Amino acid sequence: MNKSILVAVAVAILAAPWAAWADPAQPLGALAKMPVKEVTVFKDGHAYVIHQGRMATDARGNVVLDYLPAPVLGTFWPFSADKAAKLTAVTAGQRKVQIDRTALALRDLIEANVGAAAVITEAPHAGATVPPEPYEATIVSVPVQSGEELEAISPPNTGEKLPVRGELVLLKTARGVKAVPLARIQAVTFKDPPKSKLAHEEFRNLLTLKFAWQGQAAAKVDVGLMYVQRGIRWIPNYKVTLDGQGQAKVQLQATLINELTDLEDVTCNLVIGVPTFAFKDTVDPMSLQATVARLSQYFQEDQVGSQMLSNAIMTQTARMGEYRGRRPQPDQPPPLDLGPEVGGAEKAEDLYVFSVNHVSLRKGQRMVVPVAEFTLPYRDVFTLDMPFVPPPEVYRNFNTQQQAEIARLLAAPKVMHVIRLTNKSKYPLTTAPALIIRGDRVLAQGMMTYTSVGSETDLEVTAAVDVRVKKTDTETMRTPNAHVWDGHQYARVALAGTIKLTNYRDVPVELEVVRNVLGNVTEATHDGKVEMVNVIEDEAYGRSYSHPHWWGWYNWPYWWRHFNGVGRVTWKLTLEPTKSAELGYTWHYFWR
Repeated sequence: MNKSILVAVAVAILAAPWAAWADPAQPLGALAKMPVKEVTVFKDGHAYVIHQGRMATDARGNVVLDYLPAPVLGTFWPFSADKAAKLTAVTAGQRKVQIDRTALALRDLIEANVGAAAVITEAPHAGATVPPEPYEATIVSVPVQSGEELEAISPPNTGEKLPVRGELVLLKTARGVKAVPLARIQAVTFKDPPKSKLAHEEFRNLLTLKFAWQGQAAAKVDVGLMYVQRGIRWIPNYKVTLDGQGQAKVQLQATLINELTDLEDVTCNLVIGVPTFAFKDTVDPMSLQATVARLSQYFQEDQVGSQMLSNAIMTQTARMGEYRGRRPQPDQPPPLDLGPEVGGAEKAEDLYVFSVNHVSLRKGQRMVVPVAEFTLPYRDVFTLDMPFVPPPEVYRNFNTQQQAEIARLLAAPKVMHVIRLTNKSKYPLTTAPALIIRGDRVLAQGMMTYTSVGSETDLEVTAAVDVRVKKTDTETMRTPNAHVWDGHQYARVALAGTIKLTNYRDVPVELEVVRNVLGNVTEATHDGKVEMVNVIEDEAYGRSYSHPHWWGWYNWPYWWRHFNGVGRVTWKLTLEPTKSAELGYTWHYFWR
């Protein structure tokens, strides 16, 4: 037998199983679209989505879906809710589908009207002086090399093929069937109204749910999908209305941002707390995608912030770079500013769920929905937090600009008016922007921090200009050679300070004053609480990553921490109208 014949036979035998296995293209309208039944939304932009419904089956008793999610690795879980149909496998892959499109070009219009009678006008040949006469014809066909034919003649394992459309049209005229290049046809006049739709085949990523039926396959089956994917987030917002008598009406609303899929009359669960998704940056292979789809700026994370405070919501991390002096890269848009950073409160946050029913929100839309309303007791508190300053020996090593910046930071300390809320509701308070209103006036917008049921939180209102502050610090003694360590002599520098507070309001004020110093606190007046602070573990310093930004301007010697720490004095007092109080304290540090 001729060698070429043997090769042709072998290719045909190998290709035959593939051609038999390949499914024919399905009409797009026949593919099932499984609705979303419930969605659980986290503040970091991840959503736990549950699709469920009675879906039509194909000739094999399977369900083919024209929707392929991009879930987090390990979170994709399909299921069957029909006792007669056991889910045996789920296949994700490219399949051919037929899509009816409107004919927009002359070629498409000719293909859509095979069998129609028409008058054909051809373009004149090059050099012709007389244009050709139009003629009547019936459109017989436009030759197409089908996908099955291409698969049969292609090497094994090369996959399904789309049909290849020819460049000719066959026209039946009075003289016979004429083959005309489509490019030569200049105009077509149809004797009857032409069809405007043309079926095209294309590849789509489809999801096929395969079932083992008990008996004959039913026309419909109750099935579902559940997965975790990034693309829906909620931003909580509070409105706190003060009555001036110690009661605050707190209203919580949610701003929903949907960039995942259409939601139609679903149950939406809003979660307080951010769980850990260990593989959140890895897409499940079932998605047929190599990377996560790019979302809008509302879903972009500050990478530095996400590494250092992994469990903080995006409204917290949005400005973390600003606090650390980092600036956005020129080729990247700055992260959306959704509020200042809050430290460790969110880390200990337990999951709490608010359910909102009958939510309809299409992909790309935003929505604001009321979530909860309750009344909490509050009291007015006036706080003063005075940070430590560098000692003179360090300060004089700074340049003029740095010294001026420190002077601005420390100039004119202000007492802040805060409202202290006691959470006696049945809900925890979550980290969110809070609008503070009294009567018909807006007082301020602050940041609510996570507050469990039964605990307290402070919501900053404004600077209390009627409570004046004056601080003085003086060096009282410098003792040379006060201590010897590691063969070196160290001087002991003693200092004393006072904080004078005057109440110009017409009502008593509850004051809380905190003074931090570099060194070792010796004593404090007015029953001030004296303590040495662990700057690594202390919550107040943890929020600013242990030290102020100017700390890095100086190369601190190794012996500094051997002798010196951070001291703190805390006072709590009530100051009557027009009265003053002088809070005194002393401390010292060692220097070489």
